[in-house]
Amino acid sequence: MSSPATTAPLPDPTICEQARLSRDPRFDGLFFTAVRTTGIYCRPTCPAPAAKSRNVDYFANAAAAEAAGFRPCLRCRPELSPADGSWRRGDDTVARALKLIDQGLLAEQPLSALAARVHVGERQLRRLFVDRLGAAPIGVHGTRRLLFAKQLLTETALPITEVASAAGFGSLRRFNSSFLDAYGMAPRVLRKHEPAKHAQALSLRLNYRPPYDFAAMLDFLRGRALPGVEVVDEASYLRVVGDASSPGWLRVSALRGEHALRLELHGITPPALLGIVDRVRRMFDLDADPGAIASVLSRDSRLRALVRKRPGLRLPSGWDGFEIAVRAVVGQQVSVAAARTVTARLAERFGTALPESFAGLGLRHVFPTPDALVNADFDGIGLTTARAATIRTIARAVVDGDADFRAERTLDDLVARWTALPGIGPWTAQYIALRALGHPDAFPAEDLVLQKHLPGDGSRLSAKALRERAENWRPWRGYAVIHLWRDAALATRTNDTPPKTNTRKTAGSTAT
Repeated sequence: MSSPATTAPLPDPTICEQARLSRDPRFDGLFFTAVRTTGIYCRPTCPAPAAKSRNVDYFANAAAAEAAGFRPCLRCRPELSPADGSWRRGDDTVARALKLIDQGLLAEQPLSALAARVHVGERQLRRLFVDRLGAAPIGVHGTRRLLFAKQLLTETALPITEVASAAGFGSLRRFNSSFLDAYGMAPRVLRKHEPAKHAQALSLRLNYRPPYDFAAMLDFLRGRALPGVEVVDEASYLRVVGDASSPGWLRVSALRGEHALRLELHGITPPALLGIVDRVRRMFDLDADPGAIASVLSRDSRLRALVRKRPGLRLPSGWDGFEIAVRAVVGQQVSVAAARTVTARLAERFGTALPESFAGLGLRHVFPTPDALVNADFDGIGLTTARAATIRTIARAVVDGDADFRAERTLDDLVARWTALPGIGPWTAQYIALRALGHPDAFPAEDLVLQKHLPGDGSRLSAKALRERAENWRPWRGYAVIHLWRDAALATRTNDTPPKTNTRKTAGSTAT
């Protein structure tokens, strides 16, 4: 059953008009401006002279604008807009379907398969998309592919054949035809670089809506970085991606003076590009709408002060779901540093070594797969017997499909599946939802830092009382967690993750 929509799909026309005329970056991606006299649609931040109001229509997303016959502006480049996070996150049917579209499901399967994955009929799903987004699912999928191709054509030297492959087109002919039909020009018209025969390094910009506290994001990730798998310094995040047979690496850093991050990709095959970009956007929470989140959290006087203090704080999730789940188990009842040490040993022993060429980057191995840990002997790594058994259990569950990180899962469904496993309690399951999937409403109420830090007067709330108070924070409870953890960490100069407790099945952790 679909939960209620979290926000209106389009801001009030008066707000759209004000944002368009002032070129307000906070509304980038929340709506698009289409000019009837030119047939072009733009971001609200477009630097071109503002069109007359009587000639302007507003659309909630790029797919709706293209479905109405408009083409993307070559100057402001709508492909750079962050997605509307209110519609691509949470448990709403449309949000879950959008996440599956982002993962490329419609590239290989029919609409009926997408509808089945979110448990609605095909006709109902199409109606929900048209009613709420102004475009059918296949239109959203097609616009997403073409806009990504447009970005690659503009920002990289990839040959057009590889651009077509990266955007999910099975043939160059089909790509050329689709691009020409949609945009009225051949792909080569956008080419600003000489094609490269073997492009190993790519650089893409990933936009976000301000404010964005990139320093806080790096600080969170740096405290949990696994030596040999990832490297986080004051300016960037670096990690190995892909498997041992064809590894590559990526680096994320800030673009000075821009509301964007820079993504460098090395050794990545074209078909993997779009999926990697989507994972980086999720990991760094680039599609969040700070205004929508703040308006809800500010209902609570305690959170209102925190949001005002750090308006750009985002939800930092992890690169890989299984990796986060293992970290969560290892980190139960130990410090961040201890958990990182033990997990690094685990990764080094059971992960696959990287080629020597990666050593200069500080990358030495790929994190182990679930198969590698199903029957692993953890002797000497530093794990308790019970915790080692839990890691083997979750590895087996992932291999067998009894537990997973599927995008269409609701929060309740995911938590129920994970807590059914021995050694996994509500706190761990909610933490997995928060950090593996970036679920905006994940809420580990058993967390002692949350229970102690929310009152702000030295008292402690029970898990039940904390849940009751947090009901008013939906659907953004996960952001409240991050704000409280961050504030507790800065206030005490200690870890911003849960402290040790005595009950593994329901306890929080000091390390994850």
